[in-house]
Amino acid sequence: MESSATSAVFLALFLTSLALFFRALAAGFRRRKNINLPPGPKPWPIIGNLDLIGSLPHRSIHHLSLKYGPLMQLKFGSFPVIIASSVEMAKEILKTQDLKFASRPKTAAGKYTTYNYSDITWSPYGAYWRQARKMCLMELFSARRLDSYEYIRAEETRALLRGLFAASGETILLKDHLSTVSLNVISRMVLGKKYTEESESETPIVSPDEFKKMMDELFLLNGVLNIGDSIPWIGFLDLQGYERRMKTLSKKFDRFLEHVLDEHNERRSGVKDYVAQDMVDVLLQLADDPDLDVKLGRTGVKAFTQDLIAGGTESSAVTVEWALSELLKHPQIIERATEELDSVIGKDRWVEEKDVQNLPYVEAIMKETMRMHPVAPMLVPRMAREDCTINGYDIRAGTRVLKFGTPPMNFAQRGFLGKNIDVKGHDFELLPFGAGRRMCPGYSLGLKVIQLTLANLLHGFKWRLPEPVTEKDLDMDEIFGLSTPRKVPLEAVVEPRLPKHVYNI
Repeated sequence: MESSATSAVFLALFLTSLALFFRALAAGFRRRKNINLPPGPKPWPIIGNLDLIGSLPHRSIHHLSLKYGPLMQLKFGSFPVIIASSVEMAKEILKTQDLKFASRPKTAAGKYTTYNYSDITWSPYGAYWRQARKMCLMELFSARRLDSYEYIRAEETRALLRGLFAASGETILLKDHLSTVSLNVISRMVLGKKYTEESESETPIVSPDEFKKMMDELFLLNGVLNIGDSIPWIGFLDLQGYERRMKTLSKKFDRFLEHVLDEHNERRSGVKDYVAQDMVDVLLQLADDPDLDVKLGRTGVKAFTQDLIAGGTESSAVTVEWALSELLKHPQIIERATEELDSVIGKDRWVEEKDVQNLPYVEAIMKETMRMHPVAPMLVPRMAREDCTINGYDIRAGTRVLKFGTPPMNFAQRGFLGKNIDVKGHDFELLPFGAGRRMCPGYSLGLKVIQLTLANLLHGFKWRLPEPVTEKDLDMDEIFGLSTPRKVPLEAVVEPRLPKHVYNI
């Protein structure tokens, strides 16, 4: 009797649960039917719209946006992805509803190349990220600290100019020179010395060429369209081999960063009231701070250090190389820029950081380069933290978000002359460093290096393509990753244009 009663209770519970399940399922279908999603192509089962994405995803997505509008939804495998391609939509996502889109999706790159999302770029929105951002703004990239490193940027820029003068009349691979100066600047600021440079007492833990290859690989792998990120249940197959490369790269960086931290800790050991010499010292002091809301362990220090090196090295070298590429196709713009430089700077000295604000034409060239060839054309993807509405369209929590500007058809830097449009995240026509909470915290350093380098390259040297290459022959193809460098590095002939005594630096 008791057994029959128990069975009846279980049967009733089962039927009630089943009824609730089907009611919830029906409600879900009704909600889904009433959802107003942004327009976009119809996705295939499993792969979604991945079949529409080519080897240059930002170009493929641009062509799709011309058909579906400034707010478009695609499906990358299992995940919805919205694309904002207008000033209005960018402002809505990156400013008006910034907090709702302040997180990051989980990707293999974030897991394997940034110590399981421990850096500021890929860490999800939360207490750890908020603390990281505060450290960057208040400590690492404060105006006072960046000003204290101006002598480093000046010294390394002069070393670049000496190297170019020594190569007068020769065909050079510009990227090698640009990568060297940006790597040296950031190494001295972040690490305290050039760890890739051989000295009398020790050989470098990694050669300069190998380190540059590591940086190129890091930016490529952090921007690739990895199938496992879109279709997680086949991620273990690593069909493209990207995750294997990420793990290999992570080991190389970890070996280097362990050496850096060991050396810094040895230098700090036993020194009372030690004064930080570089950014790694600052990070280690912060890691020792018992009042931090979230403990910054050794892994976090390594992840931040890698972020600082990567961000400071890639953005300036890529942007300046693209700027010279565009200028070699438009020599009349070089002529106008040198007229401004001769007028403002004269021919008896080099450009200094304080001069940059007085060179609007050179600044316009930089801005147009960043619009034509943004370092991160779709920025780092964001993720919706909650359900929300944009322009009348429903966006579900977990939706991934990409932002890109409409590429101009030609290089016409005059469009920025006389216009109060900056690159600091306030003007949504031009967002090379992003905007809002997830904006690149080191943008001010990147701007200093880019502007100083570009101005001095134009001021101190004449540039031409090596024979028999003509302006029309110059290959302007790019490689897609987190950044978009030239597919074929720029080769150019460099010759001095200032009096000989100016090069005695």
